[in-house]
Amino acid sequence: MKQEVPYKIYLDEKEIPTKWYNMRADMKNKPAPLLNPGTGQPLTLEDLNPIFCEELNKQELDNDTQFFDIPEEIQKFYRMYRPAPLVRAYFLEKALGTPAKIYYKFEGNNTSGSHKLNSAIAQAYYAKKEGLKGVTTETGAGQWGTALSMACSYFDLDCKVYMVKCSYEQKPFRREVMRTYGADVTPSPSLTTNVGRKILSEHPDTTGSLGCAISEAVEVAVTNPGYRYVLGSVLNQVLLHQSIIGMETKAALDKYGIKADMIIGCAGGGSNLGGLIAPFMGEKLRGEADYQIIAVEPASCPSFTRGKYAYDFCDTGMICPLAKMYTLGSQFIPSANHAGGLRFHGMSPVLSQLYADGMFEARSVEQTAVFEAATQFARVEGILPAPESSHAIRVAIDEALKCKETGEEKTIVFGLTGTGYFDLYAYEQYNSKTMNDVIPSDEIIKSYLDKLPKVPGQE
Repeated sequence: MKQEVPYKIYLDEKEIPTKWYNMRADMKNKPAPLLNPGTGQPLTLEDLNPIFCEELNKQELDNDTQFFDIPEEIQKFYRMYRPAPLVRAYFLEKALGTPAKIYYKFEGNNTSGSHKLNSAIAQAYYAKKEGLKGVTTETGAGQWGTALSMACSYFDLDCKVYMVKCSYEQKPFRREVMRTYGADVTPSPSLTTNVGRKILSEHPDTTGSLGCAISEAVEVAVTNPGYRYVLGSVLNQVLLHQSIIGMETKAALDKYGIKADMIIGCAGGGSNLGGLIAPFMGEKLRGEADYQIIAVEPASCPSFTRGKYAYDFCDTGMICPLAKMYTLGSQFIPSANHAGGLRFHGMSPVLSQLYADGMFEARSVEQTAVFEAATQFARVEGILPAPESSHAIRVAIDEALKCKETGEEKTIVFGLTGTGYFDLYAYEQYNSKTMNDVIPSDEIIKSYLDKLPKVPGQE
């Protein structure tokens, strides 16, 4: 007899996954390797070790190991805020009048306010294990910087954060949470690095981008002994750590005999989307099940829907390795809108390969429509969602309304990556009706794509 589905589905603490799942192991077409920008050759462990932690580099390059054991110390840390609930959105369903069943995986029930802590604690653990003094990183809306500052505090590591300038100014309280946990936070681009000074000399009025902040953080890491750079999205290792989101989600659904028809996640660099869809994509890759998977990105930074699948720099300063990904060009700087951590010019190489292979679809949405959905969700479900998460909410609502028209009883699952309590400046603009939609023209995107690096075999 099928159990009645409660409002919140919690796994028992003993049911928290003890292994991370690596989608690459089940991919027929593996993601293209990272390239050394100097030689154009695939990066080796030796190339990566001066930038990232050695154990993380091994995870980064491993396309074949299906599961990685989660170290016991990380498991213990996870138990402070995991398992995260899978919530049946009964009130949203009622408000929409839809026959669809809507579930969301809520990752905002920790002090960092988002899913980012899942990878931050892992990366800090390996940095400590390697005997490092500290780490450097970038952050967009601030969730990753907050999570990393918490993780570094736990392991007594120094943490230097370069925060995208527009977010630094829009989200002062997010900045102060980082500082409370001991992090040094600098608005990017800044005058503290060579690459920052170069960007400012060329674009003195820039509001910054994740690409700019990455360049600065990498420069500081490689020029200071005892430091390494860590990244909160895009990289293979990050998607690996975030797979715990999807594995918990699937375990919770299986517990009540629920089969998802549709899985929806917001997409910026790919950490949340990759983590949420991981076990479902694994089943799809192995031919065991099928799902409609939708990536949702901002219309202001549409790398999947309007970018090019090509090798590009991951950073604006063009000092990082080249990754083959859907990109708008490393020099692309999106408008100072409220897409938060989704304002990155490129996408995860793993997700890019899967998208190129037709394994999921992508949609872009405008920010006024996103905040309309966020407000509707907040009013009926009682959680103020992060702007990033609200991109997924927008499409989940759209799909539920389609079910209302057709009478289909689809089961929709989306990722609620975090809370929006530090994003009230954005909500103020929406409520005051001063928010607008800035969408780059084809000509602007083409101007940046024309500057893609010359790589053999790439048009």
